[in-house]
Amino acid sequence: MKASDLREKTVEDLRELQASLARDTFQNRLKNFTNRLDDTSLIRKTKKDLARVITLLRERSAGAPPAAPAKAPVAAAAAEAKPAPAAPAAPKKKKTAAKKSEAKES
Repeated sequence: MKASDLREKTVEDLRELQASLARDTFQNRLKNFTNRLDDTSLIRKTKKDLARVITLLRERSAGAPPAAPAKAPVAAAAAEAKPAPAAPAAPKKKKTAAKKSEAKES
């Protein structure tokens, strides 16, 4: 199930689909536990579909506009981005053997 197909559905349809997917997820888990599920990938697929539906319902309840794929040219974005000036790296301090032995004694 694609998210683009789900975006075309109404809120009522999505709620019905959510209920049926939740039921299917439970049934698949139960069948897997009793060794009656032939295709165990159905568990993962139904869970992902359920997550898609829940995400769309939350987007619509929050009033967020539907996400549209961005088709901005990559070259223009790369040209605008300037690299930050590199800061000089501070030399790492090494512990000497004398400091280690002093630490062990205390």
